[in-house]
Amino acid sequence: MDEKTAELRDIFIDTTGSDTVTESQEEKRGSLTEDEENIERRLDELVTRMRSRYEFTSDLETATLVQVVRGFYDEQSNEELAAELNLDESELFDARMDLHLVSESDRDAPFALDDLRTLVVDDVPMSERAAELDSDEATVRRYSAVVEADQRSTRANDRFRDEFAELLTDSDLSARLAETAREDGLKEATEDIETNVSF
Repeated sequence: MDEKTAELRDIFIDTTGSDTVTESQEEKRGSLTEDEENIERRLDELVTRMRSRYEFTSDLETATLVQVVRGFYDEQSNEELAAELNLDESELFDARMDLHLVSESDRDAPFALDDLRTLVVDDVPMSERAAELDSDEATVRRYSAVVEADQRSTRANDRFRDEFAELLTDSDLSARLAETAREDGLKEATEDIETNVSF
């Protein structure tokens, strides 16, 4: 240690009363925790608003319904999510339909779904729907629930599904990053263009 360094060290010790420059760091709540709390609060609000607006088939608690939403956007299978939440798969299905959480596989019916949509719109009794579609009532009832969930979602302009997706997926982040990349690309592409305008 040279003389100058020794002087600086002595000044530091005199000033701080310590010969160490590191301090113990207290762990603070980070923005990720706060973001997660905000997401949880927002999900709770959305589910509560849906329950007050629509007549839910499911009688599950709001906290459980929020977990259904999270599991759906985490792409958990019905079997996995039902087991995790200690539900029957039929209970999980009812909850997903209440929340407008219809997957593509839910629409994979053994008959033309458009035909069923017409029957649902015309409020045809379930037994007649089954006869018309040459299927059993249980199957027709399940796909009728899918059609009705889609209809409710469409009438709401898919607002609830969109808000769930915005909270639980990075689609919004991806869109912002893509927009930034486009702007940067345009800027780079136009930087070397000379403008020669005469009036």
